[in-house]
Amino acid sequence: MIPEINYWAVLIATLSSMVVGATWYAPKVFGTRWAKLAKVNLSGDSKDAIVPMIVTVLVGFVTAWVLAGATTIAWHFYDGAYLTSALVTAILLWAGLTAARFITHDAFEGRPSQLTTMNIAHELVTLVVMAVIIGVWPPAGTV
Repeated sequence: MIPEINYWAVLIATLSSMVVGATWYAPKVFGTRWAKLAKVNLSGDSKDAIVPMIVTVLVGFVTAWVLAGATTIAWHFYDGAYLTSALVTAILLWAGLTAARFITHDAFEGRPSQLTTMNIAHELVTLVVMAVIIGVWPPAGTV
């Protein structure tokens, strides 16, 4: 059984992940530092970014959909405010899955801790923004 999900909120949350990413990794924000730490050459052809952008949209949708479903499950279980359920769920999923996996993989790959911190912070901001969107726009009939 799939929990109640507001797919409009999921779509807006998906778009928000693109906005957060574009802002976070902009050269004047963290983009230049990220590229240096990740050893990424930013002077490549823009058409090389098409596939990663499509993947990012698809993964952003899956993330927002899972967060929306998990939020509804948490809301039913804990019987609290829907926005609070969304925020707590996002932070717990980030800490237990996203941050933990980034830290593990980056440690084994020898990536700089500054890069790991930058990337997991980006993921936290992305999930919190998604949670706010999902939390203020619950599925019909739930709240």
